[in-house]
Amino acid sequence: MQNWRISNIVSVHGLRGSRFGVSGFTLLEVMVAMAIIAIALTAVLGSQSQSVSLASEAKFNTTGSLLAQSKMAEIRLKKPEALLSDSGDFGEDFPGYTWQVTVNRIAFDNLEDVSDYLRQIDLEISWGEDELYKYRIREYVFVPKSD
Repeated sequence: MQNWRISNIVSVHGLRGSRFGVSGFTLLEVMVAMAIIAIALTAVLGSQSQSVSLASEAKFNTTGSLLAQSKMAEIRLKKPEALLSDSGDFGEDFPGYTWQVTVNRIAFDNLEDVSDYLRQIDLEISWGEDELYKYRIREYVFVPKSD
């Protein structure tokens, strides 16, 4: 009969120095997996941040253009003599949105008569901290001479 020692039993079952009975990952495998996850999460979070920024810009482009149309219609309803530069905000309905209207006379060389009848109206709608988003519209209006 053969003498069995503990060392022989351990080596027969593969518990000493071999990979057969040992489960788990090496440190290198874990570090590579963490690096891959970090790179993937960086790309995902970057695209998420960009999509939030684009959504804010799209919201402003839609709301700003509608507010500009509304304000320009309000300006058109005024008497031509009452066209003056002004500024303000849209109140509680649209917090953070401001407007500024600039009215200028148009000067043409050699056409002084026409210059008396035309006005250039510039409207600017702004929104955001430091007025980050701006929407501008320009319109020319005929102002008849009052008798």
